[in-house]
Amino acid sequence: MTTLYLDRKNTQLKIDGQTLVCYINEQRQRPIPLLLLERVVISCATDFSSQVLLRLASAGIAVMFINPRNSTQQAMVLGPAAKNPHLRLWQYQAVSDATFRDAIAQQWILAKVRNQRRFLQRQLEARADLRYPLTKAIDQLSDAVASLQTPVDVVRLRGIEGNAARIGFGAYQLFFAESLSFSGRKRRPPPDPVNACLSLAYTLLHSRAVQLTYAQGLDPMLGFLHEPKYSRDSLAADLIEPWRPHVDEFVWRLFNERELRADDFTTDQNGCLLAKAGRYRFYMAYEAQLKPIMRAMRWQIRHLRKRLEVFQMNVHQ
Repeated sequence: MTTLYLDRKNTQLKIDGQTLVCYINEQRQRPIPLLLLERVVISCATDFSSQVLLRLASAGIAVMFINPRNSTQQAMVLGPAAKNPHLRLWQYQAVSDATFRDAIAQQWILAKVRNQRRFLQRQLEARADLRYPLTKAIDQLSDAVASLQTPVDVVRLRGIEGNAARIGFGAYQLFFAESLSFSGRKRRPPPDPVNACLSLAYTLLHSRAVQLTYAQGLDPMLGFLHEPKYSRDSLAADLIEPWRPHVDEFVWRLFNERELRADDFTTDQNGCLLAKAGRYRFYMAYEAQLKPIMRAMRWQIRHLRKRLEVFQMNVHQ
């Protein structure tokens, strides 16, 4: 399945039969079969009719609107949801069950911490100059993994996850050139190129999680690790936790392999922003990175659905 990114001025969308056609400066581009499209990401002024939006939604194609100057400003149009309302009822009941909620959240945070540790272990093999801080961070993450081998309630789990994130980013900032001014995770607005890329990548990954959970008949707003909060898709936030270290590594590669450089960014009142030429390279590389993650996330959601079904059966025994 394909994601279409629209990021050029004077863009127009039309439906031609079973294809989506993009016009840029009135020049017709190659049609894209609707069957091959999974989502459209629009980050520029784009003209299209309500019928185009309806056809895309009816075909199960999500349309995401994102402000390139502020990735937190976004909206999404989703296609039809799964037709089994009982799934959401089971989800609501399961979230209220402390044992089930804690077990699901712990499984995902354990996967996240292990992935953080693997990333640092790969870095240690190549960075002998960072042996001491990386070894220390790896040992601390190993302690966190050990603490997650027995059941942990969600309150303590949040503390373990937060500490692991602090350890991971403490080591992560050592991998970047001083010219990038990256000194840890900072948001709203991102002050440097690395944080700008992390924010954009996390936003796009989160939108995928929202789309997948909705399509599978689950409520994206009701999670197991993240508490319910106004305007937050807590389940989507839960689902992406194991994959954040992969995104972190992807962003590091962009700069390490010089796909992106400091001069691909600008700074204004909205913080540090990735310019258009840089966004093109970012999107191209990101789609390749996301393919295996999306396969794994679909399995993750199917596994959750099965767990919910078993939970419901046990409740009624």
